[in-house]
Amino acid sequence: MSLIEARGLWKSYPMQAEEVHALRGVDLDVESGEYAAIMGPSGSGKSTLMNLLGCLDTPSKGSYRLNGREVSSMDDDELAHVRNQEIGFVFQTFHLLPRASALRNVELPLVYRGVRAEERRERARQALESVDLGDRIEHRPNELSGGQRQRVAIARALVNQPSMVLADEPTGNLDSATGEEILSIFDELNRRGNTLLVVTHEEDVAAHAKRIIRLRDGRVERDTRR
Repeated sequence: MSLIEARGLWKSYPMQAEEVHALRGVDLDVESGEYAAIMGPSGSGKSTLMNLLGCLDTPSKGSYRLNGREVSSMDDDELAHVRNQEIGFVFQTFHLLPRASALRNVELPLVYRGVRAEERRERARQALESVDLGDRIEHRPNELSGGQRQRVAIARALVNQPSMVLADEPTGNLDSATGEEILSIFDELNRRGNTLLVVTHEEDVAAHAKRIIRLRDGRVERDTRR
């Protein structure tokens, strides 16, 4: 059983008198432990696909199974539960709480999961240590560099031990040297067995992945493994 099994995914949006089809029948399987990049020009459907795979949205047509569970027909509460249990998100703009410490930011998914305070703090501390931020746990985001903020975001994505990490342009707000540091962390996470899906338009970011899925006009144009 694949971690991700998508069959015939369509996503359409009404726009004035017509429908715009962002995805047009995407089939996709991703195995546990894969490191894949999703690429494509603007308007190709890559962000829409990420939203569906991340359970941030539901398809207009088609089937999406994550870890054997059909999620395409779930309601908002069920989708929120799946996001918390199964998926870790890393965004281009970090999405950290500005007034909270690094430790508190990383704890948040565990708060939503109902984990008791002592265990939350320990797991958040371990997650920060795993991205070499053990000495910055009480720092707030404005006391951290861009690369350190993204490491906090990665630690937050990992703290629930998700089935996969979804990263949307994770180096987009970073200079090239800091971006390479973040990609080195992704390489190490994948070596440890984490499943990574990275949405990017940058070839040098995609080059770190072991599989590149290229979209065009809402369809998979090419799917290559290295």
